Amino acid sequence: MNVLKVECYAGYKGDQRPIRFYLQDRVLEVRDIEDQWYGPSARYFRVHASDGNIYVINHNEENDSWSLIAYRKTSNS
Repeated sequence: MNVLKVECYAGYKGDQRPIRFYLQDRVLEVRDIEDQWYGPSARYFRVHASDGNIYVINHNEENDSWSLIAYRKTSNS
């Protein structure tokens, strides 16, 4: 897992969903959240990013950290 810096939309519940994240020296905008699910202590998001690829990131709510869980390069990126 890679630790990420993530900027979120903050609604009435606090950090509700990611809007952009920083991967090494790149800033990736979240174009679409394709799926979201909950684990015992984390929320997971499968997102379509501005580079055309798909990422699974999670927010560990116990220590308030974000991680890159999976990556899939799409054929059109």
